[in-house]
Amino acid sequence: MTTNQNETTPVRAQRLAEDAAEAADVRRWQTHPDVVALQVERVRTQVDRLCWSGIVLGLAFTTANVQWFAASGAAFGSLPWLTAWLLDPTVCLVLLAILRAEQVTARYQVHTGTWVRTAKWFTLAATYVMNTWSSWAAGSPAGVVLHSVPPLVVFVAAEAVTDLRDKLTDAVAVALMNATDQAKPPAVAPVHELAEPVHELTTPAHEPITQAAELTVPGRDSAVPSPAKRKLFGDYLTEARDAWTPGVAISPAWVREATGCSRGLSSRLAAALAAEVGKGVRDDD
Repeated sequence: MTTNQNETTPVRAQRLAEDAAEAADVRRWQTHPDVVALQVERVRTQVDRLCWSGIVLGLAFTTANVQWFAASGAAFGSLPWLTAWLLDPTVCLVLLAILRAEQVTARYQVHTGTWVRTAKWFTLAATYVMNTWSSWAAGSPAGVVLHSVPPLVVFVAAEAVTDLRDKLTDAVAVALMNATDQAKPPAVAPVHELAEPVHELTTPAHEPITQAAELTVPGRDSAVPSPAKRKLFGDYLTEARDAWTPGVAISPAWVREATGCSRGLSSRLAAALAAEVGKGVRDDD
């Protein structure tokens, strides 16, 4: 009985070791930045489709109410009755254009100007007023609630979807930073840097040790490269702030030239620097 247990123990240990290795491999790929980015893009697509479906359905509901409000009892098929159908689509198309543009700007975390937010809020407020005006005038609380829900849902969804896209982009950036930190080797001083203080403080008898450290091995580099320090967002922003002078137009292209950052990061740096100095960001990329 004891012999059988001794024989099965290595088998179980080997099986557990294989399972642990497989789990580590799966976890390594699940946390890989490219895999995380792919998963985030899938979630982003689902969020966009659901939000756009709700927004389009809500605006379609408001179209009939606004037409009835604009027709004001006009005869069916008459010119005022037909032109009343154009009022709500006029407002909705502008709103949809703004939301479509924010779908791209939020993905790359580019902040839009004041006029964009003003236009979005104005179109949403106009839709709400045209939907609920008749109910307010008639003093019908049930009508106010009924006609208020779709415009308010569209308003909340338009604001929430922009913030969601921005946070999904942050999720990809955080996954990349975590993977970079885990893959970063420990900071070990190079051999030639450790040998130099010993050479300076000791007698010439230790010089052969230093010279032996400087010997090269065929097929290998003569010096051990020092691990490069990873620059953070604040480091790039500090370089851009030091390089900027009054009169220089802040643009992503200028930020890349001044700091050497990547193309994707230059837009965020330009926006942050422009917010500090109180200037807008030029669109030339």
